[in-house]
Amino acid sequence: MKFVFDLDGTICFKGQPVSEKILLSLEELVSHGHGVIFASARPIRDLLPVLDERFHHYPMIGGNGCMVADEGKIVSTVSFDQVVLYDIIQLIEKYNITYLIDGDWNYAYTGSAEHPILRNLDPQKRAKNVSINELQSIMKILILTSTNMKAVEEQLHHIDAVVHVHGNEGVLDISPKGVDKWSGLQQLGVNEGEYIAFGNDANDISMFQHALHSVMIGDHAQLASFTSEQLPLNKDIESSIVKKLEELKFLYEPCSTNA
Repeated sequence: MKFVFDLDGTICFKGQPVSEKILLSLEELVSHGHGVIFASARPIRDLLPVLDERFHHYPMIGGNGCMVADEGKIVSTVSFDQVVLYDIIQLIEKYNITYLIDGDWNYAYTGSAEHPILRNLDPQKRAKNVSINELQSIMKILILTSTNMKAVEEQLHHIDAVVHVHGNEGVLDISPKGVDKWSGLQQLGVNEGEYIAFGNDANDISMFQHALHSVMIGDHAQLASFTSEQLPLNKDIESSIVKKLEELKFLYEPCSTNA
């Protein structure tokens, strides 16, 4: 069986790397013959710092499906088409939007120097902060602030793109149409019903919908409808995850490959 893990708020918390306790549990899954895949809203660049280097060759989905990596190399990317991008840039100018925009590796950031998103943004300085015009292709857009965020959200619904609202962070997360974590899994050759998913937010819905079994960390009203079971987000969450993985490790047949 393949096990697919979101990162922030699912197996790593408060911007900290995945703990050694959970990493050892993931390695035990692989030793037992299961596969492990990471699927995050972070671009691949920012996914690497929260995982120990020994996991960098594992299959990864970044940018909610915009980027897919395997064996340490990006194997596929999906970017916005020019018409959609033009419409979004018009909104940026009209509503004085500050943003984090990801290209295939570099990024454009115009937010505050105090914005909490900076805790997770390229901490190992693997990329460069460039102007939006210097990005050859654009994979993902985070709208951080605006003079009228409600109007921006309403108008985005008329643009041909995927929009997630992250209420806790107060940001709008925009991806190209047809891109989500499930589409990323398909790029890795994963079929419906042949994996177990762990997640915590609305951007995990697509991978929960097609999973054989799904585990929600904490409580999210939209995701709950697609959840097989829930683990409460409390001080014992890491121990609960390890215990759950130990249970599922023996409940499902191994797939004999980490892919």
